[in-house]
Amino acid sequence: MPKALKILLKVILSIVLIVVIVVGGYFAYVFIDYSRIDDNLALTPAGEASLGKVTTGTTYTIVTQNLGFGAYSQDFTFFMDGGKESWGRSAEEVTANINAGAKKVSEFSPQFILFQEVDFDSTRSYHIDQGKLLTETFKDYAYTTAVNYHSAFLMYPLTQPHGSSNSEIMTLSQYAITGGIRRSLPISTGISKLLDLDRCYSKSRVSVENGKELILYNVHLSAYGGSDEIRSGQMTMLFEDMKAEYEAGNYCVCGGDFNHDFTGTSTQDLNAGTGTTDFGWAQPFPADILAKYPCLSRCIDYSNDKVTPTCRNCDVPYEEGNFTIIVDGFLVSANVTCNDVYNYYTSFTYSDHCPVVMQFTLN
Repeated sequence: MPKALKILLKVILSIVLIVVIVVGGYFAYVFIDYSRIDDNLALTPAGEASLGKVTTGTTYTIVTQNLGFGAYSQDFTFFMDGGKESWGRSAEEVTANINAGAKKVSEFSPQFILFQEVDFDSTRSYHIDQGKLLTETFKDYAYTTAVNYHSAFLMYPLTQPHGSSNSEIMTLSQYAITGGIRRSLPISTGISKLLDLDRCYSKSRVSVENGKELILYNVHLSAYGGSDEIRSGQMTMLFEDMKAEYEAGNYCVCGGDFNHDFTGTSTQDLNAGTGTTDFGWAQPFPADILAKYPCLSRCIDYSNDKVTPTCRNCDVPYEEGNFTIIVDGFLVSANVTCNDVYNYYTSFTYSDHCPVVMQFTLN
């Protein structure tokens, strides 16, 4: 073999070996760095609530809003939905979207608020502390936060790596929050766990004048990486928890992003009867599991019987006629009356989700 060819082969083999070491080292780093937050983690309430105890027979307003980490302007597409982008367009646009979401929610004058996808120190959102932005709008609220995404630096997509992420769910209350807890949900154990966040729900406790407690559940269930087993496991865990609180005499209001077709028929109702589930995550809400818990119910009797979407798929920029679905909403225990509930259509201008507003009374 000619000497020049031997040198060339050595160079090629060296390059291949370096690539293998670098790639292997990166995957080792991602898996070694991966960890789950402990279950039953106590949450310390912060902020200054303006009010004391809630009362029975009074109508209260609660809003749930997934803020989409401030990235989802109307024309934003996301790589995990089949789109192209992995970061918000700019720090200024991310800030503007979070502030727009806060402003819209404040217009409903809610006593209670449930936010999802609130980033802090994340590559994709320019390390903006979005919780701080929200508390600047909601100054007279107590709040709890629970981390549900804390990933190592993800190198995909190669054109704009998603980077490291830290995100949380945030519960706000104008009434004093006496305590809170973070419950870890079952998630995928395979490689898809790297995309499935550190799924959890939070419980925030508010005192009721009659000596009982109002338990505010904030949820963000699995979409990417989920399976039928994971989805049913998450729902069963949540329902069992709510049932136990109800049987203890407490009032349960659960809201958030369920990552399911919340009504079970919104894919058909909103998409010209096609009912497509080509996006994988748009699975029907497990009404059969909920039926085993007669003390719990979905709030889906919308005002004027109007079916309005709460979420879009972000494979393409949004325009009327794109695929939409209802995935956000509320569950209540039997001692809570849902007086009114409606999905407020925002044309997805600041998030890929729209707010859901509910008025309720404790019996």
